[in-house]
Amino acid sequence: MLNRRNLLQSMAAGAGAAFGGPLISQRMMASTVSNTTPKRIVFFMQNQGFDPKTCIPAGMKNGGSLAKVKLPEPISPLEPYKERMHIINGLHGVHTSPSHSAFFGALGGYRGSDGVPPSGPTIDYELSNVLPQTLLPHLCIGMDSIENMKTKPTIATLSASGAGQPIFMYSNPNHLYQMLYGGISTGDIRRQHEARSSLLSQIETLAAAKGQSLPSADQQRYGQYVQGFQETNALRDRLSSVADHLRQFAPVVDERYTQPEFETDWHDVLLDLGISALTSGITNTLTIGSGRGEIFGAWKGLGVEQQGHNLGHMDQPDNPIWIKIRQYNSRMLVKIMQALESVPEGSGTMMDHTLIVYTSNNADKQHTSGNNWPVMLLGNFDGTFKTGCFTQLDGTRPINALYTTLLRAAGQNCDRFNMDEKIAKQFDSGSGPVKELLV
Repeated sequence: MLNRRNLLQSMAAGAGAAFGGPLISQRMMASTVSNTTPKRIVFFMQNQGFDPKTCIPAGMKNGGSLAKVKLPEPISPLEPYKERMHIINGLHGVHTSPSHSAFFGALGGYRGSDGVPPSGPTIDYELSNVLPQTLLPHLCIGMDSIENMKTKPTIATLSASGAGQPIFMYSNPNHLYQMLYGGISTGDIRRQHEARSSLLSQIETLAAAKGQSLPSADQQRYGQYVQGFQETNALRDRLSSVADHLRQFAPVVDERYTQPEFETDWHDVLLDLGISALTSGITNTLTIGSGRGEIFGAWKGLGVEQQGHNLGHMDQPDNPIWIKIRQYNSRMLVKIMQALESVPEGSGTMMDHTLIVYTSNNADKQHTSGNNWPVMLLGNFDGTFKTGCFTQLDGTRPINALYTTLLRAAGQNCDRFNMDEKIAKQFDSGSGPVKELLV
Protein backbone atom coordinates (compact mmCIF):
# COMPACT_ATOMS: atom_id res chain seq x y z
CA MET A 1 0.00 0.00 0.00
CA LEU A 2 1.27 3.47 -0.86
CA ASN A 3 1.59 6.54 1.30
CA ARG A 4 0.45 9.47 -0.85
CA ARG A 5 2.39 12.05 1.16
CA ASN A 6 5.73 10.27 0.70
CA LEU A 7 4.84 9.45 -2.90
CA LEU A 8 4.25 13.06 -3.91
CA GLN A 9 7.22 14.34 -1.93
CA SER A 10 9.56 11.94 -3.72
CA MET A 11 8.07 12.85 -7.10
CA ALA A 12 8.38 16.54 -6.31
CA ALA A 13 12.04 16.19 -5.42
CA GLY A 14 12.68 14.40 -8.70
CA ALA A 15 10.85 17.02 -10.67
CA GLY A 16 12.78 19.81 -8.99
CA ALA A 17 16.07 18.14 -9.86
CA ALA A 18 14.97 17.68 -13.45
CA PHE A 19 14.29 21.41 -13.74
CA GLY A 20 17.53 22.34 -11.97
CA GLY A 21 15.77 24.30 -9.22
CA PRO A 22 13.26 24.15 -6.37
CA LEU A 23 10.34 25.98 -8.01
CA ILE A 24 8.50 22.97 -9.40
CA SER A 25 9.34 20.96 -6.31
CA GLN A 26 7.75 23.58 -4.07
CA ARG A 27 4.62 23.79 -6.21
CA MET A 28 4.16 20.02 -6.28
CA MET A 29 4.77 19.66 -2.55
CA ALA A 30 2.29 22.39 -1.64
CA SER A 31 -0.52 19.94 -1.01
CA THR A 32 1.65 17.53 0.98
CA VAL A 33 3.09 19.96 3.51
CA SER A 34 -0.16 21.79 4.23
CA ASN A 35 -3.44 20.59 5.65
CA THR A 36 -5.01 20.19 2.22
CA THR A 37 -5.32 16.94 0.31
CA PRO A 38 -4.47 16.52 -3.37
CA LYS A 39 -7.54 16.56 -5.58
CA ARG A 40 -8.04 15.34 -9.12
CA ILE A 41 -10.76 15.37 -11.75
CA VAL A 42 -11.74 13.16 -14.68
CA PHE A 43 -13.87 14.28 -17.63
CA PHE A 44 -15.49 11.53 -19.68
CA MET A 45 -17.01 12.93 -22.87
CA GLN A 46 -19.21 10.60 -24.94
CA ASN A 47 -20.09 11.64 -28.48
CA GLN A 48 -23.54 11.42 -30.11
CA GLY A 49 -25.33 12.91 -27.10
CA PHE A 50 -26.45 11.78 -23.63
CA ASP A 51 -30.22 11.26 -23.57
CA PRO A 52 -31.53 11.98 -20.04
CA LYS A 53 -33.85 8.98 -20.22
CA THR A 54 -30.79 6.73 -20.21
CA CYS A 55 -29.72 7.99 -16.77
CA ILE A 56 -32.76 9.31 -14.87
CA PRO A 57 -34.57 6.58 -12.89
CA ALA A 58 -38.16 5.90 -13.92
CA GLY A 59 -40.70 8.09 -12.17
CA MET A 60 -38.21 10.71 -10.98
CA LYS A 61 -39.10 14.15 -12.31
CA ASN A 62 -38.39 16.74 -9.65
CA GLY A 63 -35.22 15.39 -8.11
CA GLY A 64 -34.58 13.46 -4.94
CA SER A 65 -32.62 10.63 -3.38
CA LEU A 66 -31.41 7.67 -5.42
CA ALA A 67 -31.39 5.37 -2.41
CA LYS A 68 -34.68 3.58 -3.10
CA VAL A 69 -34.78 3.72 -6.90
CA LYS A 70 -33.20 1.50 -9.53
CA LEU A 71 -30.87 3.02 -12.07
CA PRO A 72 -31.86 2.69 -15.76
CA GLU A 73 -30.42 -0.28 -17.64
CA PRO A 74 -27.85 1.75 -19.66
CA ILE A 75 -26.04 2.81 -16.47
CA SER A 76 -26.87 -0.30 -14.40
CA PRO A 77 -23.16 -1.13 -13.75
CA LEU A 78 -23.16 1.97 -11.53
CA GLU A 79 -25.95 0.65 -9.28
CA PRO A 80 -23.52 -0.35 -6.47
CA TYR A 81 -22.09 3.19 -6.59
CA LYS A 82 -25.27 5.24 -6.75
CA GLU A 83 -24.67 6.64 -3.26
CA ARG A 84 -21.65 8.36 -4.84
CA MET A 85 -23.58 9.67 -7.85
CA HIS A 86 -25.25 12.95 -8.61
CA ILE A 87 -27.39 12.98 -11.76
CA ILE A 88 -28.07 16.48 -13.09
CA ASN A 89 -30.68 17.44 -15.67
CA GLY A 90 -31.65 20.89 -16.90
CA LEU A 91 -28.38 22.63 -17.65
CA HIS A 92 -28.17 24.04 -21.18
CA GLY A 93 -25.59 24.87 -23.81
CA VAL A 94 -27.57 26.56 -26.56
CA HIS A 95 -24.85 29.20 -26.94
CA THR A 96 -22.30 26.52 -27.91
CA SER A 97 -24.10 25.42 -31.11
CA PRO A 98 -23.64 21.76 -30.18
CA SER A 99 -25.47 20.05 -33.08
CA HIS A 100 -23.33 17.05 -34.08
CA SER A 101 -20.72 18.31 -31.59
CA ALA A 102 -19.75 21.48 -29.80
CA PHE A 103 -16.12 20.37 -30.11
CA PHE A 104 -14.00 22.72 -27.95
CA GLY A 105 -17.19 24.48 -26.87
CA ALA A 106 -18.37 21.47 -24.87
CA LEU A 107 -15.67 21.98 -22.23
CA GLY A 108 -15.16 25.64 -23.04
CA GLY A 109 -18.74 26.85 -22.74
CA TYR A 110 -18.53 28.89 -25.95
CA ARG A 111 -19.51 28.45 -29.59
CA GLY A 112 -17.81 25.50 -31.20
CA SER A 113 -18.06 23.61 -34.44
CA ASP A 114 -16.08 21.40 -36.79
CA GLY A 115 -12.95 23.26 -37.85
CA VAL A 116 -13.57 26.19 -35.48
CA PRO A 117 -10.52 26.81 -33.26
CA PRO A 118 -10.98 27.22 -29.51
CA SER A 119 -11.83 30.74 -28.42
CA GLY A 120 -10.57 30.24 -24.87
CA PRO A 121 -9.28 27.70 -22.36
CA THR A 122 -11.45 24.69 -21.52
CA ILE A 123 -12.46 23.78 -17.99
CA ASP A 124 -10.22 20.71 -17.79
CA TYR A 125 -7.13 22.80 -18.56
CA GLU A 126 -8.17 25.53 -16.12
CA LEU A 127 -8.63 22.97 -13.35
CA SER A 128 -5.27 21.38 -14.09
CA ASN A 129 -3.72 24.76 -13.25
CA VAL A 130 -5.75 25.26 -10.08
CA LEU A 131 -5.23 21.77 -8.64
CA PRO A 132 -1.88 20.83 -7.03
CA GLN A 133 0.77 20.63 -9.73
CA THR A 134 1.95 17.32 -11.12
CA LEU A 135 4.58 16.16 -13.62
CA LEU A 136 1.97 16.05 -16.39
CA PRO A 137 -0.76 18.50 -15.37
CA HIS A 138 -3.27 17.39 -17.99
CA LEU A 139 -3.62 14.14 -19.96
CA CYS A 140 -6.12 13.66 -22.78
CA ILE A 141 -6.94 10.29 -24.35
CA GLY A 142 -9.29 9.68 -27.26
CA MET A 143 -11.15 6.54 -28.34
CA ASP A 144 -12.41 5.93 -31.87
CA SER A 145 -12.50 3.29 -34.59
CA ILE A 146 -9.25 1.37 -34.96
CA GLU A 147 -8.76 2.89 -38.43
CA ASN A 148 -9.09 6.45 -37.14
CA MET A 149 -6.86 5.83 -34.14
CA LYS A 150 -4.12 4.41 -36.38
CA THR A 151 -4.26 7.04 -39.12
CA LYS A 152 -4.73 9.98 -36.70
CA PRO A 153 -3.05 8.87 -33.47
CA THR A 154 -3.30 12.39 -32.06
CA ILE A 155 -6.16 14.80 -32.56
CA ALA A 156 -7.33 18.02 -30.90
CA THR A 157 -11.09 18.59 -30.71
CA LEU A 158 -12.10 18.90 -27.03
CA SER A 159 -9.47 20.58 -24.84
CA ALA A 160 -7.56 23.83 -25.14
CA SER A 161 -5.17 25.93 -23.09
CA GLY A 162 -6.40 29.19 -24.60
CA ALA A 163 -7.69 30.88 -27.72
CA GLY A 164 -6.24 29.10 -30.73
CA GLN A 165 -4.29 26.75 -28.44
CA PRO A 166 -5.73 23.21 -28.79
CA ILE A 167 -4.50 20.34 -26.62
CA PHE A 168 -3.95 17.04 -28.40
CA MET A 169 -5.31 13.75 -27.13
CA TYR A 170 -3.54 10.41 -27.50
CA SER A 171 -5.30 7.60 -29.35
CA ASN A 172 -2.51 5.12 -30.03
CA PRO A 173 -1.72 3.40 -26.72
CA ASN A 174 1.73 2.37 -27.94
CA HIS A 175 2.70 6.02 -28.36
CA LEU A 176 1.24 6.97 -24.99
CA TYR A 177 2.96 4.06 -23.25
CA GLN A 178 6.29 5.13 -24.76
CA MET A 179 5.78 8.67 -23.51
CA LEU A 180 4.83 7.66 -19.97
CA TYR A 181 6.86 4.52 -19.42
CA GLY A 182 9.36 4.21 -22.28
CA GLY A 183 12.22 5.24 -20.01
CA ILE A 184 11.64 2.27 -17.67
CA SER A 185 10.89 -0.31 -20.37
CA THR A 186 13.12 -2.88 -22.02
CA GLY A 187 13.46 -4.45 -25.46
CA ASP A 188 11.73 -2.89 -28.44
CA ILE A 189 9.77 -0.38 -26.38
CA ARG A 190 12.98 0.98 -24.82
CA ARG A 191 14.79 1.13 -28.17
CA GLN A 192 11.86 2.94 -29.79
CA HIS A 193 11.70 5.34 -26.86
CA GLU A 194 15.40 6.15 -27.10
CA ALA A 195 15.26 6.60 -30.87
CA ARG A 196 12.20 8.83 -30.58
CA SER A 197 13.80 10.86 -27.77
CA SER A 198 16.97 11.42 -29.77
CA LEU A 199 14.99 12.49 -32.82
CA LEU A 200 12.81 14.91 -30.86
CA SER A 201 15.84 16.48 -29.21
CA GLN A 202 17.50 17.02 -32.60
CA ILE A 203 14.29 18.49 -34.02
CA GLU A 204 14.02 20.90 -31.09
CA THR A 205 17.57 22.14 -31.64
CA LEU A 206 17.20 22.49 -35.40
CA ALA A 207 13.76 24.05 -35.16
CA ALA A 208 14.91 26.68 -32.68
CA ALA A 209 17.82 27.66 -34.93
CA LYS A 210 15.92 27.71 -38.21
CA GLY A 211 13.05 29.71 -36.77
CA GLN A 212 15.25 32.76 -36.28
CA SER A 213 15.50 33.24 -40.04
CA LEU A 214 11.74 33.33 -40.63
CA PRO A 215 9.80 36.53 -41.31
CA SER A 216 8.56 38.11 -38.09
CA ALA A 217 4.93 37.31 -38.98
CA ASP A 218 5.73 33.59 -38.96
CA GLN A 219 8.07 33.47 -36.00
CA GLN A 220 5.29 33.41 -33.39
CA ARG A 221 3.54 30.43 -34.99
CA TYR A 222 6.85 28.67 -35.50
CA GLY A 223 7.71 29.36 -31.88
CA GLN A 224 4.64 27.44 -30.80
CA TYR A 225 5.93 24.35 -32.60
CA VAL A 226 9.34 24.75 -30.98
CA GLN A 227 7.68 25.12 -27.58
CA GLY A 228 5.78 21.89 -28.20
CA PHE A 229 9.02 19.99 -28.77
CA GLN A 230 10.57 21.61 -25.72
CA GLU A 231 7.63 20.60 -23.52
CA THR A 232 7.68 17.03 -24.84
CA ASN A 233 11.40 16.68 -24.20
CA ALA A 234 11.12 18.27 -20.77
CA LEU A 235 8.31 15.90 -19.83
CA ARG A 236 10.43 12.94 -20.88
CA ASP A 237 13.22 14.15 -18.59
CA ARG A 238 10.82 14.68 -15.68
CA LEU A 239 9.38 11.20 -16.03
CA SER A 240 12.86 9.69 -16.17
CA SER A 241 13.67 11.38 -12.87
CA VAL A 242 11.00 9.31 -11.09
CA ALA A 243 11.56 6.05 -12.95
CA ASP A 244 11.71 3.88 -9.83
CA HIS A 245 8.35 5.19 -8.67
CA LEU A 246 6.71 4.71 -12.07
CA ARG A 247 7.66 1.04 -12.24
CA GLN A 248 5.01 0.33 -9.62
CA PHE A 249 2.23 1.60 -11.89
CA ALA A 250 3.21 0.79 -15.48
CA PRO A 251 0.57 -1.50 -17.07
CA VAL A 252 1.67 -4.79 -18.59
CA VAL A 253 2.01 -4.55 -22.37
CA ASP A 254 0.19 -7.42 -24.07
CA GLU A 255 -1.17 -8.28 -27.51
CA ARG A 256 -3.98 -5.74 -27.15
CA TYR A 257 -1.38 -3.03 -27.73
CA THR A 258 0.30 -4.53 -30.78
CA GLN A 259 -2.39 -6.82 -32.22
CA PRO A 260 -5.80 -5.41 -31.27
CA GLU A 261 -8.69 -7.52 -32.51
CA PHE A 262 -11.19 -4.71 -32.06
CA GLU A 263 -10.95 -1.00 -31.35
CA THR A 264 -12.25 -1.69 -27.85
CA ASP A 265 -8.93 -3.45 -27.12
CA TRP A 266 -7.23 -0.09 -27.59
CA HIS A 267 -10.03 1.68 -25.69
CA ASP A 268 -9.39 -0.62 -22.72
CA VAL A 269 -5.62 -0.18 -22.63
CA LEU A 270 -5.91 3.58 -23.14
CA LEU A 271 -8.13 3.63 -20.07
CA ASP A 272 -5.54 1.55 -18.18
CA LEU A 273 -2.87 4.10 -19.09
CA GLY A 274 -5.09 6.99 -18.02
CA ILE A 275 -5.79 5.30 -14.69
CA SER A 276 -2.10 4.60 -14.14
CA ALA A 277 -1.32 8.26 -14.74
CA LEU A 278 -3.81 9.18 -12.01
CA THR A 279 -2.84 6.55 -9.44
CA SER A 280 0.89 7.15 -9.92
CA GLY A 281 0.42 10.88 -9.41
CA ILE A 282 1.72 11.78 -12.87
CA THR A 283 -1.41 13.83 -13.52
CA ASN A 284 -4.34 15.30 -11.64
CA THR A 285 -6.59 15.92 -14.65
CA LEU A 286 -7.67 13.28 -17.16
CA THR A 287 -9.94 13.93 -20.13
CA ILE A 288 -11.39 10.94 -21.99
CA GLY A 289 -12.98 11.49 -25.39
CA SER A 290 -15.11 8.49 -26.37
CA GLY A 291 -15.62 9.31 -30.03
CA ARG A 292 -12.90 12.00 -29.75
CA GLY A 293 -15.37 14.88 -29.83
CA GLU A 294 -16.50 14.10 -33.37
CA ILE A 295 -19.44 12.22 -34.94
CA PHE A 296 -17.51 9.01 -35.54
CA GLY A 297 -16.63 6.23 -33.10
CA ALA A 298 -16.93 2.43 -33.19
CA TRP A 299 -17.59 -0.36 -30.69
CA LYS A 300 -17.34 -3.55 -32.72
CA GLY A 301 -15.81 -5.30 -29.75
CA LEU A 302 -19.21 -5.00 -28.05
CA GLY A 303 -20.96 -6.63 -30.99
CA VAL A 304 -22.07 -3.24 -32.38
CA GLU A 305 -21.60 -3.31 -36.15
CA GLN A 306 -23.00 0.16 -36.80
CA GLN A 307 -20.54 2.99 -36.30
CA GLY A 308 -19.96 6.67 -36.81
CA HIS A 309 -22.63 9.15 -37.75
CA ASN A 310 -25.37 6.53 -38.07
CA LEU A 311 -25.31 5.85 -34.33
CA GLY A 312 -26.40 9.40 -33.69
CA HIS A 313 -29.58 8.95 -35.72
CA MET A 314 -30.79 6.18 -33.40
CA ASP A 315 -32.98 6.91 -30.40
CA GLN A 316 -30.98 6.04 -27.31
CA PRO A 317 -33.69 5.03 -24.79
CA ASP A 318 -34.48 1.27 -24.89
CA ASN A 319 -32.06 0.86 -27.81
CA PRO A 320 -30.00 -2.34 -27.36
CA ILE A 321 -27.06 -0.79 -29.23
CA TRP A 322 -26.91 2.27 -27.01
CA ILE A 323 -27.48 0.16 -23.92
CA LYS A 324 -24.30 -1.75 -24.80
CA ILE A 325 -22.30 1.44 -25.40
CA ARG A 326 -23.54 3.20 -22.27
CA GLN A 327 -22.98 0.12 -20.11
CA TYR A 328 -19.46 -0.12 -21.52
CA ASN A 329 -18.90 3.50 -20.50
CA SER A 330 -20.33 2.79 -17.07
CA ARG A 331 -17.99 -0.15 -16.58
CA MET A 332 -15.10 2.16 -17.46
CA LEU A 333 -16.29 4.60 -14.79
CA VAL A 334 -16.47 1.76 -12.28
CA LYS A 335 -12.93 0.70 -13.18
CA ILE A 336 -11.65 4.22 -12.55
CA MET A 337 -13.38 4.39 -9.17
CA GLN A 338 -12.17 0.97 -8.07
CA ALA A 339 -8.58 1.82 -9.03
CA LEU A 340 -8.67 5.09 -7.09
CA GLU A 341 -10.30 3.40 -4.11
CA SER A 342 -7.36 0.99 -3.95
CA VAL A 343 -4.83 3.76 -3.21
CA PRO A 344 -4.82 5.20 0.33
CA GLU A 345 -4.72 8.97 0.58
CA GLY A 346 -5.03 11.05 3.72
CA SER A 347 -7.59 9.43 6.00
CA GLY A 348 -9.32 7.72 3.06
CA THR A 349 -8.53 6.88 -0.56
CA MET A 350 -7.80 8.75 -3.77
CA MET A 351 -11.45 8.40 -4.80
CA ASP A 352 -12.52 10.39 -1.73
CA HIS A 353 -10.74 13.41 -3.22
CA THR A 354 -11.70 12.88 -6.86
CA LEU A 355 -14.59 13.95 -9.06
CA ILE A 356 -15.59 12.24 -12.31
CA VAL A 357 -17.72 14.25 -14.74
CA TYR A 358 -19.58 12.19 -17.34
CA THR A 359 -21.48 13.92 -20.14
CA SER A 360 -21.49 14.37 -23.91
CA ASN A 361 -19.84 16.86 -26.23
CA ASN A 362 -23.21 17.54 -27.83
CA ALA A 363 -25.76 17.74 -25.04
CA ASP A 364 -28.67 15.27 -25.15
CA LYS A 365 -28.53 13.98 -28.72
CA GLN A 366 -26.65 14.25 -31.99
CA HIS A 367 -28.93 16.80 -33.68
CA THR A 368 -29.51 19.06 -30.71
CA SER A 369 -30.17 22.68 -29.92
CA GLY A 370 -28.42 22.26 -26.58
CA ASN A 371 -31.53 23.10 -24.56
CA ASN A 372 -30.77 20.25 -22.17
CA TRP A 373 -27.28 19.02 -21.25
CA PRO A 374 -27.42 16.07 -18.81
CA VAL A 375 -24.42 15.39 -16.58
CA MET A 376 -23.47 12.68 -14.09
CA LEU A 377 -21.02 13.36 -11.28
CA LEU A 378 -19.26 10.53 -9.44
CA GLY A 379 -17.47 11.22 -6.17
CA ASN A 380 -17.71 14.25 -3.90
CA PHE A 381 -14.34 16.02 -4.37
CA ASP A 382 -13.34 15.87 -0.71
CA GLY A 383 -16.89 16.31 0.55
CA THR A 384 -17.77 19.31 -1.61
CA PHE A 385 -20.53 17.87 -3.82
CA LYS A 386 -23.81 16.27 -2.82
CA THR A 387 -24.08 12.60 -3.77
CA GLY A 388 -26.72 9.89 -3.92
CA CYS A 389 -29.24 12.17 -5.57
CA PHE A 390 -30.87 13.46 -8.74
CA THR A 391 -31.24 17.21 -9.32
CA GLN A 392 -33.67 18.67 -11.86
CA LEU A 393 -32.78 22.25 -12.79
CA ASP A 394 -35.06 24.68 -14.63
CA GLY A 395 -33.01 24.99 -17.82
CA THR A 396 -31.90 28.60 -17.29
CA ARG A 397 -28.33 28.00 -16.24
CA PRO A 398 -25.63 27.01 -18.74
CA ILE A 399 -22.90 24.41 -18.54
CA ASN A 400 -20.60 27.36 -17.78
CA ALA A 401 -22.28 27.54 -14.37
CA LEU A 402 -21.30 23.91 -13.74
CA TYR A 403 -17.73 24.74 -14.68
CA THR A 404 -17.79 27.74 -12.35
CA THR A 405 -18.95 25.35 -9.63
CA LEU A 406 -16.02 23.02 -10.33
CA LEU A 407 -13.55 25.90 -10.13
CA ARG A 408 -15.07 27.12 -6.85
CA ALA A 409 -14.81 23.58 -5.45
CA ALA A 410 -11.14 23.51 -6.47
CA GLY A 411 -10.50 26.75 -4.61
CA GLN A 412 -10.69 29.27 -7.45
CA ASN A 413 -12.81 32.33 -6.68
CA CYS A 414 -14.83 33.08 -9.83
CA ASP A 415 -18.42 33.95 -10.67
CA ARG A 416 -18.43 33.05 -14.36
CA PHE A 417 -16.43 30.79 -16.64
CA ASN A 418 -15.81 31.93 -20.23
CA MET A 419 -18.95 34.08 -20.24
CA ASP A 420 -18.92 37.86 -20.22
CA GLU A 421 -21.78 39.95 -18.85
CA LYS A 422 -23.33 40.54 -22.26
CA ILE A 423 -23.55 36.82 -23.05
CA ALA A 424 -24.58 36.02 -19.49
CA LYS A 425 -27.60 38.34 -19.68
CA GLN A 426 -28.85 36.30 -22.58
CA PHE A 427 -27.98 32.78 -21.46
CA ASP A 428 -27.59 32.67 -17.65
CA SER A 429 -30.28 33.44 -15.09
CA GLY A 430 -27.78 33.71 -12.25
CA SER A 431 -24.12 33.91 -11.39
CA GLY A 432 -21.67 31.91 -9.36
CA PRO A 433 -21.93 28.18 -8.71
CA VAL A 434 -24.97 25.94 -9.06
CA LYS A 435 -25.85 25.85 -5.37
CA GLU A 436 -28.04 22.77 -5.72
CA LEU A 437 -24.95 20.69 -6.38
CA LEU A 438 -22.89 21.69 -3.37
CA VAL A 439 -23.00 20.43 0.19
